[in-house]
Amino acid sequence: MDIRQLTYFVEVVKQKNFTKASQTLLVSQPSISKMIKGLEEELKVTLLDRSERKLKLTDAGQLVYEKALRVLRSVEDVYASVDELVNLQKGTVKMALMPTIGVLLFPTILAGFKKKYPRIDIQLVEYSAKYLELQVEQGDVDIGVTALPVNSEVFETVSLLSEELVLIVDSDHWLADMGSVRLSDLKNESFILFTEDYLLHDMVRRACLQSGFEPKVAYKSSLWDLIGEMVASQLGISLIPRSMVSRFSNLEVREITLSNPHIDWELALIYRKDKYLSYATHEFVSYVKKNNHP
Repeated sequence: MDIRQLTYFVEVVKQKNFTKASQTLLVSQPSISKMIKGLEEELKVTLLDRSERKLKLTDAGQLVYEKALRVLRSVEDVYASVDELVNLQKGTVKMALMPTIGVLLFPTILAGFKKKYPRIDIQLVEYSAKYLELQVEQGDVDIGVTALPVNSEVFETVSLLSEELVLIVDSDHWLADMGSVRLSDLKNESFILFTEDYLLHDMVRRACLQSGFEPKVAYKSSLWDLIGEMVASQLGISLIPRSMVSRFSNLEVREITLSNPHIDWELALIYRKDKYLSYATHEFVSYVKKNNHP
């Protein structure tokens, strides 16, 4: 068994396709097939169920895949550690952000860090909160910015921002001139929520259930601006973080405080507890801790 066999096997599983894996690895498909077949013969098990059009892991394949991921992460850590010694203050930080939220928090921090460490590259990608946690846990990105709570056994957290959710309604809504409302007052309203991929969807629904009602959902969207447009068009109401209301300043919407209950929206920088942090990533986390004041 060698590292190439595990690398090829893991990529095939991720891509669920030999052809796509060969394109990603820049290795011929027959070479990949031969490597995986050799791994199966060495372990005396079948790792991939090839009987269907879509590849599936066997029970043994699932076990080997999980172990292979750990081995490959350990190997990556070795290379990263050596590279850090040879190229001090060089490196790359792979960071995942939730859409839009990062824009509120990071321009100043990123500019300051880049000025201090001009040779460290920061690669930014956007994911919904639930998928973002998975990417950090799997090691596909080094750190992420997401909403709490997260699994404290898996992740270290650095608090970034804490604010409350507020209600937004159209300017002609019967609640438009209210200074504050109780969540239970909204039980007959139509809600516009984020899709289930977003933690905000779960937060709002859970708060409504705790207030004694199941929210009537008129629409779901993954786009902040579309939610604001739908509220302004009198298609429903929505609950959003207070800092996001400024995005809708050009729309006929009103912001109303929730008096009972207050729903806290907490954002944090997260990274795996058991994952080696490269020099670049470690320096970025330290910089955020020193320069962010939640």
